Amino acid sequence: MSVFKTHLNVVSAHECIFSGCIKSLQIVGSEGELGIISGHAPLLTALKPGMARIITENDKEEVLYLSGGMLEVQPKSIIVLADVVKRANNLNEQAALEAKQRAQEKLNKSSNDINFAEIAAELARAVAQLRVIQASKKK
Repeated sequence: MSVFKTHLNVVSAHECIFSGCIKSLQIVGSEGELGIISGHAPLLTALKPGMARIITENDKEEVLYLSGGMLEVQPKSIIVLADVVKRANNLNEQAALEAKQRAQEKLNKSSNDINFAEIAAELARAVAQLRVIQASKKK
């Protein structure tokens, strides 16, 4: 098996968070978790809020939180575009817990003026941040 090395760019609306050669990428696509390794077919897919786990060419692990976005895989390059990208160690666990609680409280209210899709998206982002924090603690 050949060692997978391709160039990855992870870009938010404000900055490039990661740029370099990698061996593998795990990321949450719209249809579920994706593992990108050597020989992966070209791919374009939406991303759900969640974790991106990168194994660099030097076998270092990078864990990022993505708010969602798009993933493009080409033979020699991968591009991840997201509105928000944060390194796991830059996430605030208390703020994520509070955001999750607020979203759950909003969902439990029986009101006609609640935008359930918006609140469900808020809840998904908070839960995804908490999962990234937990995964980074296990390292």
